[in-house]
Amino acid sequence: MPEKTSMDTMHQGLNMSRNPREARDRSQQGPPPPQKQNWPGHEKDLNPPADHGEMTYKGGGKLEGLKTLITGGDSGIGRAVAIAFAREGADVAIAYYDEDDDAQETLRWVNDAGQKGIGIAGDVQKHEDCARIVDQTVRDLGGLNVLVNNAAYQREAANFVDIPPEQVEQTVRTNLIGYIWMAQNALRYMKAGDTIINTGSITGLSGLPVLVDYSATKGGIHIFTKALAQELSGKGIRVNCVAPGSVWTPLIPSTLSTDYVGQFGDSSLWKRPTQPAELAPFYVFLASADSRYCTGEIMAPTGTQETSR
Repeated sequence: MPEKTSMDTMHQGLNMSRNPREARDRSQQGPPPPQKQNWPGHEKDLNPPADHGEMTYKGGGKLEGLKTLITGGDSGIGRAVAIAFAREGADVAIAYYDEDDDAQETLRWVNDAGQKGIGIAGDVQKHEDCARIVDQTVRDLGGLNVLVNNAAYQREAANFVDIPPEQVEQTVRTNLIGYIWMAQNALRYMKAGDTIINTGSITGLSGLPVLVDYSATKGGIHIFTKALAQELSGKGIRVNCVAPGSVWTPLIPSTLSTDYVGQFGDSSLWKRPTQPAELAPFYVFLASADSRYCTGEIMAPTGTQETSR
């Protein structure tokens, strides 16, 4: 008999301790040390490194044969979802801004899972880029069954009145208008049984004073999810949302002050940030037939008392 590998001994899904207070790596216990990166940030510079499920997620064929597209798929939540989708049997296109090194690392994991992966650089603030990203995905993968709107921008502001117009526009265009444009273009190819998954945030549920503009866009994503779910129900296309809490990604040290980073995740009940790998199973659930009766859901794995809506 062939020798069993570590993956052979794992169960389908996330293989971590059932105790949420136990991080997989001791360096991930508690808030990260204060640090700063230039926007948009890079995975290789995160301290501690983020966990995307590289060694802990095992697929079970839940997405066999599906064609998927993830914006912001080069790093953070996007990378974790790309790895999980590929291990569940899906081909994966990732759209990203300009982080080529991060994108290639994500695609390496997709390919290692035996699936086709493509990377598409583009800016979801631009309508023409949204159309190009979707069209290239369909052309290269042969279709589109699952769209994950995940690209995001934020910038900490101590005083709301001091937020410059350029920041407001970039935040709204990336986080909300871009989601609408991506969905509009994707729906030209989607059919009954396909699904759209949006990434919301705890800030869209309860707000955050230092991220007022970002919070507003995330609240908009939640309502966009519910409204679009109603419109598309007659076509058999589902629309849902994952609204996480504090997640350790390159966006954090590249957009927040070093002091804020040094206490990031400490307000959660588990006294640490979420690792991207811990969110991937929610996206797999919403992309698979397991959630076939769910639409308009705002799933909130926040690590706090904020609950799903």
